[in-house]
Amino acid sequence: MNRTRMIVASLLAALLLATGAFLLGRKTAQPANTPAATSTTDGRKVLYWHDPMVPGPRFDKPGKSPFMDMQLVPMYEDSSTGPASSGVQVSPGVQQNLGIRYASVRKTQGSTSFDALGTVRFDERLNVAVQTRVAGYVERLSVRAPMERVRKGQALATVFAPEWLGPQNEFVALKRSGVAPDLVAAARERMRAMSIPDELVRRSEQTGTAQARYVLSAPSDGVVAELGVREGVAVTPGMTLFRIAGLEKIWAVAEIPEAQAVRLARGQKVKAVLQADAARTFDGTLDEILPEIDGSTRTLKARFEVDNRNGALTPGMLLRLQVAGPASTDTRLVVPSEAVIRTGKRAVVIVRKADGAFEPREVSPGADQGEDTEVLSGLSEGEQVVASGQFLIDSEARLRSVLGNMAASAPVPTPEAAAAPAPAVHKAEGKVESVDPDGITISHGPVATLKWPSMTMGFAKASPGAFAEIRPGDQVRFEFREGGPTGYELVTVQRVERGAKQ
Repeated sequence: MNRTRMIVASLLAALLLATGAFLLGRKTAQPANTPAATSTTDGRKVLYWHDPMVPGPRFDKPGKSPFMDMQLVPMYEDSSTGPASSGVQVSPGVQQNLGIRYASVRKTQGSTSFDALGTVRFDERLNVAVQTRVAGYVERLSVRAPMERVRKGQALATVFAPEWLGPQNEFVALKRSGVAPDLVAAARERMRAMSIPDELVRRSEQTGTAQARYVLSAPSDGVVAELGVREGVAVTPGMTLFRIAGLEKIWAVAEIPEAQAVRLARGQKVKAVLQADAARTFDGTLDEILPEIDGSTRTLKARFEVDNRNGALTPGMLLRLQVAGPASTDTRLVVPSEAVIRTGKRAVVIVRKADGAFEPREVSPGADQGEDTEVLSGLSEGEQVVASGQFLIDSEARLRSVLGNMAASAPVPTPEAAAAPAPAVHKAEGKVESVDPDGITISHGPVATLKWPSMTMGFAKASPGAFAEIRPGDQVRFEFREGGPTGYELVTVQRVERGAKQ
């Protein structure tokens, strides 16, 4: 009986202890998705910490980001409140860590001149083919390797043509027999029809012996671009033995951006500077704009004719072509090209305001001016724009809904907008790293529809109770779309058994 009473008393004591611990935990517990606000030494209140590259998840203490190789950044109370028109504030320390650079909007003298990089090629109009018009054999080859330089009249090869012996012997016999001049003239014409060189005919007439060996010589200066025979081989009529490329003039072929191609015109003067030695320059003209455009790079090829009488240029060299255009007296506003963010139909720059805040500004870009881009509207001279790090500033702004992912403010819904198609749904597979009330972090594989590589990122949930059966470590197959506080929201999540076929 005493033993039974002791057991009951022990159970009652354990129950009272558990109830007290539960009540104490309710008083001191803090929600996981609402980090407690803390204060720094300067009195500023920290609301939470976050990763600027993955702006959705929030953390209640500092440390290293689970997504990127960087430290978490604090979000202060005074930087997360205030009207959207005041812009987004980024602390100087964060700006330094993100490597943000600024550039001023400036005016520059308008010019239609531009530079292009061209590759030296042979002028194919100067190519000459050396052929034989009779069957025979190459007895001696004077030029034995391609790309050898040759001069006009230089011996290239000695060819033995046995077919020429018969007509020449007949001609010599008629001359000796004293026949009528008409027969001698007919024999001479026959040799000319068989392409026997006049030099061989004169030698056979002078010596009284038929000549079957003749020397092929270079018809012009240049280099042997093609060598089609070797010593001792047989040749046939019409066979190309050598192809000689002239070097008096060369082509410089450059790829010109589509936006600059409209400024080109045949006969336009160009100054070519050797890429390897800027002190060596050459004069040239625009010879031809090839009627073909590269769909991937949006460039077309232009062929410039450059003077090369000194033979300093050879195929394969690089030339910087300074294409001259008509002078312009007007001035234009320009910003560095890297400062302009093109989002399809819109072009946006991040402007630094006088109070140090940042705001997006939609601009109308004009023509490219080398490393700068002309701005037709949206900016004023002297304003500062962000030249690097603007995407990270956008990430900061997403947390405060200031820049709205650099999109324009949402207009009042219209029937046409209501009928717009829903965001595209994308599919992926991966491993669940963590589950929070407002989202799930997944290490997933490549997403072909978005051209994403494998990565770890957070996806928002439509409601805190969604996908309650999913646990960290699960292999899942999921669908998501654009939306939610992190930029992408889960639509479906299905657990995949390990070892199952994908």
